[in-house]
Amino acid sequence: MPDKRKIPRKKFAFYMRVLDDNTDQTVGHLVEVSVKGMRLETTAPLPLGQEYNVHMELTPDVSDKLFMFASIRTKWCKTDDIMPNLYRVGFEIINMSPHDYEIYQRLLEIYGE
Repeated sequence: MPDKRKIPRKKFAFYMRVLDDNTDQTVGHLVEVSVKGMRLETTAPLPLGQEYNVHMELTPDVSDKLFMFASIRTKWCKTDDIMPNLYRVGFEIINMSPHDYEIYQRLLEIYGE
């Protein structure tokens, strides 16, 4: 199946949880990033088109802030090819403050492979 992505993704070489702002529960773990979105690994399938307000804990090498915040929307969800109890979920970034977006771009530069 051909990749419809217009902007390339990078593998994310750092363990980072993405947490739901409302519940503080883990939505998933960041595994790939691009300037417009991200792919998370999750333990349950997530509904398409669902919007989440999330935050990610930051390290001092990226920012002096403890967290960055974003609104993301589920674009696709597939069972993992190797681990059928995990799911690969693609998200589009729909809102992020300019300062947090600068931090996000720094994450791409430092940890994106």
